[in-house]
Amino acid sequence: MYVVLGATGNTGSVAAKTLLARGEKVRAVGRDAYKLRQLTELGAESVTADASDAAAMTTALEGATAVYVLLPPRAKDPELLASGDEMSTAITEAIRAAGISYVVLLSSIGAHHADKTGPIQALHTFEEKLRQVPNLNALFLRPGPFMENFLLLIPLVHSMGFLAGGIDSDLKMLFTATRDIGLVVAEALQKRDFTGFSTRELHGQRDLSHDEAAKAIGGAIGNPKLSYKHFPAFLIEQGMKQMGIPGKTASLMSEMNEAANDGRLEPLEARSEKNTTPTGIEDWAREVFAPAYLAKAAAGD
Repeated sequence: MYVVLGATGNTGSVAAKTLLARGEKVRAVGRDAYKLRQLTELGAESVTADASDAAAMTTALEGATAVYVLLPPRAKDPELLASGDEMSTAITEAIRAAGISYVVLLSSIGAHHADKTGPIQALHTFEEKLRQVPNLNALFLRPGPFMENFLLLIPLVHSMGFLAGGIDSDLKMLFTATRDIGLVVAEALQKRDFTGFSTRELHGQRDLSHDEAAKAIGGAIGNPKLSYKHFPAFLIEQGMKQMGIPGKTASLMSEMNEAANDGRLEPLEARSEKNTTPTGIEDWAREVFAPAYLAKAAAGD
């Protein structure tokens, strides 16, 4: 039995569906019972539970051969780091109480730093908590930024005709498609070929700047002149607040951007066949961004 937390999310849904397609038993865990139905229809067990509820998490994990865990994104939580700390404590307690032997954690590039990395700090804390669990074998996956983050900029592309953010436009980053992460998760859960505590970075298909990403996305939506603009932190934070993101969280996002610009989010591993993932930005833009962009336009949003 494999338990997948965040089973309706970008990485969890791919991991769960991949395992089910391979004939494995899967227990899908999430907060939305309606969204979990698509997995139960494919043969999964489902458990509706909040990641901050240690008792509910323990029940969800009982009897598992291996577990995929993560911090569900809660960008609109007024105390993002405190919320992450509460969830990682509850999940770690559940892992200990249920006697789990194998865990795959979705962490992040930069999680080896204890501070000054914005929301990534919560993942550093999560890794450290898991290291305290006796007899646990844990694999900490540390991917680069998700390609899916560009989907948040669709309204901006519609209204202003460009992409924007707080990262330097020519900074090479390790943009990774979440579907590739989900496939790595499924393989790691099945193979369980890790012992003790280990990390594995995921570097995307190639190093990529925001300028290069904008060119690929523009090509996919029929706007070859689409560009990326670097804005100062105060403007980025202002825009996030207008989207309903609390001030503290907006400040943490700016801190993460600055960490990237300052080189604190550089990978620890050299690029290799093992940490290179298959999906390029051109394919992702055509298969994921463009349909979402056109659907938004059709809906008049």
